[in-house]
Amino acid sequence: MISPEEVYKAAKKKDLENLKFRSFLKNHADDEELDQQFLSLHNELFEGYDCSQCANCCRAYSTVLENDEITDISDFLSMTQESFREKYLVQGEEGLELKSPCAFLDDDGRCGIESCRPRQCREYPYTDKPGRLFNLYSILTSAEHCPVVYEILERLKKMYHFR
Repeated sequence: MISPEEVYKAAKKKDLENLKFRSFLKNHADDEELDQQFLSLHNELFEGYDCSQCANCCRAYSTVLENDEITDISDFLSMTQESFREKYLVQGEEGLELKSPCAFLDDDGRCGIESCRPRQCREYPYTDKPGRLFNLYSILTSAEHCPVVYEILERLKKMYHFR
């Protein structure tokens, strides 16, 4: 599998190819079958992968927080919600977001709020969720940051005899 340090550059080199593959899938893939393929590859590849050795997603993305997540994290940190909002959040297009890169990422790539990690963080990169055919553009973006998503795309290209 590609290294976390190399994934962005490698994915950018394949921008055009990946966009063509996205169009190919939109026109030729069965949505339920594609979801099963994504799920199978997701389970296989994440089984032996330690995300803390990468943590590119924690550095690249802002995470939108729900009100209950703000409450949970504030409580975990023994902060008032107001103090938490002022110190760690910014107003984004979709709501209040953790500032990026994530302030809770430690030097070892571990999450300092693991026990109350936001849903978006827990579920990223969403390759095990249904509806992948209709979210392929976000998959292409994730492939720029996540070595597992990059590998999933490369394996799907082989499965579909694309190239």
